[in-house]
Amino acid sequence: MAHTQVPYSQQQTAAPKRLGPKRWGGAVPYLFIFPWIFGFLVFTLGPLLFSLVISFFDWPIVGQVTFVGIDNYVEMFSNDPLFWKSLLVTLKFAALFVPLNIIVALGLAMLLNQKVKGSAFFRTAFYLPSVISGVALAMIWSWVYSGDYGILNFFLSLVGIEGPDWLNDTKWSLVAMVIASLWGQGSMMLIFLAGLKGIPKDLYESASMDGAGKIRQFFNVTIPMITPTLLFNLITSIIAAFQQLTLALLLTGGGPLKSTFFYAMYMYENAFKYFKMGYSAANAWFMFLIVLTLTFLVFKSSEAWVFYEGEMKTKKAKPKRNKAGVPAGREGRSA
Repeated sequence: MAHTQVPYSQQQTAAPKRLGPKRWGGAVPYLFIFPWIFGFLVFTLGPLLFSLVISFFDWPIVGQVTFVGIDNYVEMFSNDPLFWKSLLVTLKFAALFVPLNIIVALGLAMLLNQKVKGSAFFRTAFYLPSVISGVALAMIWSWVYSGDYGILNFFLSLVGIEGPDWLNDTKWSLVAMVIASLWGQGSMMLIFLAGLKGIPKDLYESASMDGAGKIRQFFNVTIPMITPTLLFNLITSIIAAFQQLTLALLLTGGGPLKSTFFYAMYMYENAFKYFKMGYSAANAWFMFLIVLTLTFLVFKSSEAWVFYEGEMKTKKAKPKRNKAGVPAGREGRSA
């Protein structure tokens, strides 16, 4: 049998399949964000869902785990007076801290927004307390608030005022926590400063030509233009108020007479002092619902007071009605 030789040009050789750049191109973005996704699932979403699960259990650190259903939530609302005490203290703190924090941060931002020499130095000086650890901050304020040798009472004595024992007086301990918390609002100050830098100068020039003074420019130009920034800082301030723990834990330990016993400290003690992890998880989820509700209410109200550049809010005109109560233009239709 004759062997027919196929020309070399007609021979087909199977080339090995390789993954070209087009095939890998779709996966490259996911490879870049994979570390964040992995960290979010393992260190954020996973513990969050796990805390929801154990809130329905009697979950001691050492011992038998028992399913109790909603008993943790029932006990929290009906049989635990410390729950209501800590919640009331936290609400009082938030009522003082949130508006003062926004006012102080906005005031400092407006000072730094002025064209003066040394503004960069003051910007750094005002921001520096926000990078100090909570433990160091507590040590500083324990010296400031000391009733025996505190620098705050020393300055008050120079003007003839006898200062109280700030951390051991039930009337002043919560106020002392608010003042100490206000000291580290450098981040909020910078956010306000960025918002102020974004206001067009033409608006101030137009307002000045119309005869508006500085105060009127502040309320009619500055405040409306920074309302998106104000919305963000308001929400973060509310969240920070409910998460307050370090200063009270190190300065007062919740005292005197539970006057600084914040809700976060209440959760902390249930988890790491009494080892009731399931009960503490129920406390945490209730706080989450409170913050979520307040955030939702702030967002809903923002439709009335937050203004975005280029957005014009108009009121819907009510249709005019005749004497019979029929909208104008519909007399023929109603016949």
